[in-house]
Amino acid sequence: MTSSESTDLTKKDFINKLPEITAAFWFMKITATTLGETGGDWLSMTMKVGYGVSTAIFFGMFLLLLGLQLLAKRHHALLYWFVIIATSTAGTTMSDYMDRTLELGYTKGAAILVTILLCLLAAWKYTVGNVEVSHIHSRKAEIFYWMTILFSNTLGTAAGDFLADDSGLGFLGGWMLVTGILAVVILLYFTTKTPRILLFWIAFILTRPFGATFGDLLTKSHEKGGLDLGTAYSSMVLLGILIVAIMVAYRRSPEPVAQLS
Repeated sequence: MTSSESTDLTKKDFINKLPEITAAFWFMKITATTLGETGGDWLSMTMKVGYGVSTAIFFGMFLLLLGLQLLAKRHHALLYWFVIIATSTAGTTMSDYMDRTLELGYTKGAAILVTILLCLLAAWKYTVGNVEVSHIHSRKAEIFYWMTILFSNTLGTAAGDFLADDSGLGFLGGWMLVTGILAVVILLYFTTKTPRILLFWIAFILTRPFGATFGDLLTKSHEKGGLDLGTAYSSMVLLGILIVAIMVAYRRSPEPVAQLS
């Protein structure tokens, strides 16, 4: 058997473990990333664990769940979305650690994260040949997929904090701005031939500040422009919403195969 035949066989045997990209996917992604914001803030701020220790805890959880995801032989809904939550909680505390503990600030922290994200996408494209998110058929691409998601969520946290704190828009204003940009992305999807993979990553990154600013709107005090629902209560409600959404979505399609178009 030649090396090319071996590669083709490997790609054929590798099971695509990604969910179908539908409206339900985006609803669950926004819910998961909002939960990541409130959950990350709950441990680091409400429980006063600190950004550094919280990052170590959440990053450890991410590595554990990622290992289970990589070892899985098929798509498992709860496992997939728990890894998404882990990237979001780890991204929240990683961003806060960079911006506040290391005192890099939101602008410098976001610039560093943008650079890392672009390098990841470039390396993914160079080594795999594409940055597809609908059909992943190699372990290397799967690892690139999850690392890109981790840093996109971290970048999204920094962007959301910048909009809420430094831009002067506040939590509600920042959330409305991101909502408007997402609406433009949706419009481009349905009315233009803009590459779908480009729109996917733009939307994927933007749903993180959407969730971050919405999470802050839920949890911050009235004096800071929030609803003061608390991080613990908001996290429990969001987790319940996500689990119900998963049950409803996967009852119709128990083992979805991802499609982008």
